Amino acid sequence: METFHNIGTSTDWIVMVIYFLAIMSFGTYFGRYTKDTSDFFFGGRRFSWWLITMSIVATGVGSHSFVKYSAKGFEHGFSSSMTYLNDWFFVPFFMFGWLPIIVYSKVRSIPEYFEKRFNPSARFLATILLLFYMIGYIGIGFLTLGKAVIPMLPESFQIFGSIVDITLMRAIIVIAIITGIYITFGGQTAVIFTDLLQGFILLFAGFLLFILGITYVGGGQEFWDLLPLTWKLPLADFNEPSSFNFVGIFWQDAVAGSVGFLFMNQGLLMRFMACKSVNEGRKAATINILFVLPLSAIVVGNAGWLGKAMSVMDPGIVSPNTSPDEIFVVVASIVTSPGIFGFIMAALTAALMSTVDTLINATAAIFVNDVYRPIMKYLKKKYDNNKQKDKQELFAARITSIAITAAGVLSVLAFIQFPTVYEAHGYFHSTLTPPLVVAIFMGVFWKRFTPAGVITTFLGGVVLMILGARFPEVFISPFDHGIEMNPDRPYSYIRAFYNLIVCVGVGVFVTVTTVIQKNIASTIKSNKNSKSIMWVLSVFTGVVYLLAILGFSSLQFIFPVFIIVLVPIIVTYYSDYDEESSTKGLTVYSINEAKLAFKGSKVNEKLGETVEVNFFVSDHEQDEVMFSKNDLLKLGAEVGDLVYLSDKRKWLGGLKSIHSKIGKPHNEDGKVYLSEDQIDHGLFDKGKMLIAEKEM
Repeated sequence: METFHNIGTSTDWIVMVIYFLAIMSFGTYFGRYTKDTSDFFFGGRRFSWWLITMSIVATGVGSHSFVKYSAKGFEHGFSSSMTYLNDWFFVPFFMFGWLPIIVYSKVRSIPEYFEKRFNPSARFLATILLLFYMIGYIGIGFLTLGKAVIPMLPESFQIFGSIVDITLMRAIIVIAIITGIYITFGGQTAVIFTDLLQGFILLFAGFLLFILGITYVGGGQEFWDLLPLTWKLPLADFNEPSSFNFVGIFWQDAVAGSVGFLFMNQGLLMRFMACKSVNEGRKAATINILFVLPLSAIVVGNAGWLGKAMSVMDPGIVSPNTSPDEIFVVVASIVTSPGIFGFIMAALTAALMSTVDTLINATAAIFVNDVYRPIMKYLKKKYDNNKQKDKQELFAARITSIAITAAGVLSVLAFIQFPTVYEAHGYFHSTLTPPLVVAIFMGVFWKRFTPAGVITTFLGGVVLMILGARFPEVFISPFDHGIEMNPDRPYSYIRAFYNLIVCVGVGVFVTVTTVIQKNIASTIKSNKNSKSIMWVLSVFTGVVYLLAILGFSSLQFIFPVFIIVLVPIIVTYYSDYDEESSTKGLTVYSINEAKLAFKGSKVNEKLGETVEVNFFVSDHEQDEVMFSKNDLLKLGAEVGDLVYLSDKRKWLGGLKSIHSKIGKPHNEDGKVYLSEDQIDHGLFDKGKMLIAEKEM
């Protein structure tokens, strides 16, 4: 394939440098609003829906989308957009199932949910799998950034008399340093506000490129006439070609990809956790799915469509053999003038950086919450006060962000062998998301799902997935839907379907046989040598698992059976699981109970109105705010209810705000009494009015 270097001018680089400096300054500025780990990871759970919507746009669109979907648009036409609109199928499950559960349960990470819903062992395994997933996702982001920038760079440059070759990895390292600066010091608040800026820029730039491109080829009708008939179809063919077909797209991109993005992408979840309420999160999701996603599909794919039209018009302008991953840069350089091209490329890198910064922040959240804190608890680390604890955890979060950035760069090596970002990302989704996707989905929507079920899904599912990868013609071919196997990438699409099926199968089988497992575990417990028996079973299972993973034995076809049978018995023996208490507020069937736990008392569903108040300092120490009796009537609130207080200036999006509990009322209408800590945390300005609204 034809590749490029030195695309662009010095003017373009000046524009890009100015942009990067602006973004870094913007992000660093908002770092001053980060006062504790709640701010660093969740932005203090304070922001309005429109801020979160734009942040989701920047994160979702920036998730390698420009490069990935432009490449598919160049190769297959309008059907490339179907890979981008899969979220429509699953957003309702997210909005009314997963979103309220993660908010009301007050979990700080996905692994923490697994401990509450199942047991600490489930949390441990979920942490390992999720860290692999998140770091791999960061690697995909860095790979895409590198591939986007490389065409603009020379093949080499001279420094201090030495010739330095510009390689993909060296470009990625520089990008990683730039990205890491503002995420390390800014946290979630910086990410959200930089995403607000970047979201608008990338949408504008994408449509600008489309308009300029259509003008370049002679107009809308000319653009349409230049495209081959198959490029005009909205959907891909059912089961061919093996590299891009309807069936494969659905299983890989819609189920493994979209469900993974919505349910196990800690970065996306942290966006929604930063909302001031569940309803604000639902607004953000609704606006995104109904309006923003269709626009985004055009934004990210149009360079590929334009590239195809140009290659038909004049192969000398755009070669049909152009590397698909470079088509965005090539088309942008052709249809724009110097400076405008720099702006377009700044938008592309903005989109990609917004995803990477989110993922780094999210992975740091997982590490601090699910690795650092348990270790500190085990070591019985003592703190003088909560402020000292927050300060040390915030420092750990920032150091972790640096380490994760480095790990993300190293993970690029696992994906650099793939010919396109799309293939690399598809492989990533097919192999890393199924166990966690299945575990989360079944945990939320199936009350009977047990710790034995989820742990065996993790362990047994992974073994069966590895076995399928080693022998695709045996295990995956029965699921191929008539898709021809590509010898270079055996069943790359259907691999996702197979992996999902085996994980679901393991989870369902183990859960419906719970009674048998309990009987066997009880029988062993009644034996005087029960501890020895379990020790032998546990060691044997561990050895079998290692042999199955490494593939050192001819018995590897039988090993999954041992794992699926023995792991549930071991888990059942050692765990004390009560379905009623463990599922309370943690499944879709118990969201009302989750609301009660969130508030800590009976939920007040009485409707009220917002109230404008002036704030004054009180010397009370409790985390409470005091309103007048009349203001409480207007709010429809009672003592003990939760309240959200924010600066009256709506354009701040909730930047200056707090959540609190309503304390004993007074008789001064239009006044609310806060503590010094609450005023400091809320960043409230003296003399500025506040808006109060009851939560839930």
